[in-house]
Formats: sequence, C-alpha cells, structure tokens
Amino acid sequence: MRCGLIIARMVIDMNEARLMTIEQIEQFLSASTLIEFSAAGDNGERYGHISRVLTRFDYPGRNKRERGILLRYLQHTSGYSRAQVTRLVTRWQRNRLAAVPLGQALPCPCRALLCASITALDVELLVEMDQAHEDVCGPAIAHLLQRAYRDYDDPRYERLATLSVSHLYNLRKSAGYQAQRRSFTKTRPVCHAIGVRKAPGPEGRAGFVRIDTVHQGDQDGVKGVYHITCVDAVSQWQVEACVQGLSEAFLLPVLTLIMDQFPFVIAGFHSDNGSEYINHKVAKLLEKLRIEQTKSRSRHSNDNALAESKNASVVRKHMGYDHIPQAYAKPINAFYQQTFNPWLNLHRPCLFPTLIRNAKGKLVKRYKHEDVKTPLERLLLLDAEGLVTFKPGITRDTLKIQAKSQTDLAAAQAMQRAKRELFASFVKPKRRA
Repeated sequence: MRCGLIIARMVIDMNEARLMTIEQIEQFLSASTLIEFSAAGDNGERYGHISRVLTRFDYPGRNKRERGILLRYLQHTSGYSRAQVTRLVTRWQRNRLAAVPLGQALPCPCRALLCASITALDVELLVEMDQAHEDVCGPAIAHLLQRAYRDYDDPRYERLATLSVSHLYNLRKSAGYQAQRRSFTKTRPVCHAIGVRKAPGPEGRAGFVRIDTVHQGDQDGVKGVYHITCVDAVSQWQVEACVQGLSEAFLLPVLTLIMDQFPFVIAGFHSDNGSEYINHKVAKLLEKLRIEQTKSRSRHSNDNALAESKNASVVRKHMGYDHIPQAYAKPINAFYQQTFNPWLNLHRPCLFPTLIRNAKGKLVKRYKHEDVKTPLERLLLLDAEGLVTFKPGITRDTLKIQAKSQTDLAAAQAMQRAKRELFASFVKPKRRA
C-alpha cells in the first residue's frame, strides 16, 4: 500500500512494505509524529493493507507491547480511529482461518438458518410448543421438536428439528416470537412468619403503640444517628429514643427502655415491614412481654400513618435534617428521656379527631377546639372510662403531680435550653477535600 504524506503541501508516496521488523515500525512512528497520513484508496484497499500488515508481522504471536505498536501503526497509516482498528483486527482474527475478506462477516450456518430458513410458520410452531409445555428449558424443547419430526413424522418440524439450543433461545427473543407470546409474572408479596399483617385494633383502649425510625442523614458515606418514634394510637402518648445503629446490639436495649417509659401496659406493637423490627430477636422480646406484634399491609399507607406524622411534626421540627454523628446517640437519648419526652406528654397539646358520619354515610374526621388536649389529659379521660391499665406503682395522681410540678411554659423553656446545650456539644466532622 502506498500512503500519501502531506508535508508543507507536498505529497510524497511511500512503500510501507519495506518495514519488516517491530523496531523499524517503532522508529517510523517516532519519526513521523508530525506527519499527517492520508491513506489512498477506498475501504477495500485499507482492509487489504491491515490484513497484510497483521499477516506479515504475525500479530497473534506477538506480545502485548508489540501488538500495541502494530495497532498504533495501523491507526496512523489507515486513517481509522483506534476503536475501529481494534474492531477490524478482531474481525481479522476471527475470519482468517475461513479465508473471508476483512470487510465481510463470517458466514454462520445457524445464523443463515435463522435469517433465511426459519419462517413465520416455524415461529408459530415454536410458540405452540412452548405454550403447551409452559416454557420448559431450551434443551427439553429442542428434544421435543426433534421427536415431533423424527418419531411422529410431522414434516412441519423439519427445520425446527435441526435448530440448536442456543439459537432456540435467540428465536424466543425475536420480534416475531414476542408478538405472539408474552408472559407476565405478578409481583410476589414478601411472606414472613413474624408478625400479623393487619392494622392494629385498639378499640378505644390505650396500649397499642406504633413505631417508626427516622435517619439523621449521611455525610461522606458515614451514617448518622437513628431516631425511634413510638406513639400510642389512642392517647398519642409518645416516647422518642435514639440509637447509634439498627443492629440488635443497639436496638434491643433501646426498645426495652422505650417500653419502660410508657405509664400503661402495652398490648400491641405495630411497625412497617422493615427488618429492624421484623426479626426473631424483636419477636422473642415481644413474646416474652405478651405483646401482639402486627405489621403494615401492602397498599394501606394509613396503617402506620400516626408514627410517620410524628416524625415530621416532632422529630424533624426539633432535631432538623443535618447530619448528627453516631457518637452522640447516648447524649441525645438522655435528653429525650429526661426532658423531651416529659414535655411531649405532659405539656404539649395534640389534636384528637371526632368521627362524624356525613350525608353519604361515610365517616370523616373533624378536629374541634374542645378536642385539643395533652396526651396526659387524654389518658386521664380514658382512665375514667376504664380503657387504661396502668403499670404497678403508677396512678393518675402521680402523673398529675408530675405535670403540676412546672407550667407548660416553664417546661417548654427548660426543653429549649437543654436542646441548645445538646446541639452546642455536637462537633461536626470536617468534610474531606
């Protein structure tokens, strides 16, 4: 091949066949870096040049370094990009034993069979066979196609009887096959024996709690603390806690601490389907305390809505969204237990709905002014109706005395001071450059 060298508007022809060694190729490349090559001829001539160079230098027998030099040389002299040269070299290696020109694809009997011999009737027969046997594996279908032609003398299966298993799978992916055969698999629900999948049914009684977890964000791939919100479904008595992580070593002791802070006996424990609560360790703990464990149902977003709403109105409002390192889980937990939870339940008002049946007979919620109460006030009303079972040593009088020890304003101010001191103790890690 003669390559045109364009140097200062002069065109010089060069016979590259005189380069016979890798060293000469390497010297040529370093001497011609400033020379622009313009290969003459069409693609067929370029293909021939690449084939001759690869054959003359025995490309398959060269080491990695020498192959790289040859590829750079072919890129330089053919005018193709490195990616195109690599594709042509790969095709040359695949076709050279069959003596096929570089610009043509390697003939394949199976490909020719699929493209030319397989007809629409054959596709219909394959679809019929797959439907009847409910999509068994390829080798089994290939064997059935062979039996249909060989043992049952059905001439319609003559072409399909010679079909290989690999091309049978390719035929299943073809547009003609897919147009006649589509199979859909329904999403299978997660089946776990732990917990009962239902909404909690407190029937107006206190003691059926709902629980959810809030993550305090990541920073540079490092996890923050986790807040745990546990709230009673009827009285809205709420307990907040904080853990370093959701492993059993951190979560189980905190769950016990949460249940100890409720003044009444817990009868139901409801969560979503997260593995932090739906596991054998938590189930064993609840079984020991004789607490019914329930979990949310699919397509019923209201099953755990109360706990999720408390995450927004309480946790995010007071703790924010910024990352808090896991090392501060213990002081946050102390703040919750000593200051925050007493303020939530004894001094912070909540809205309790009144159910009203409208003209269409549907129950709707209405929030009236007289329904605004603190969780303690709501709990005392339930106690008057006999719908609360207090723990031993706790009475309505002891709870009243605790609430009267300071006013609502003083309790809120004390909580805010404690929260400022808590946040002032946080030392945020420096961001990596």
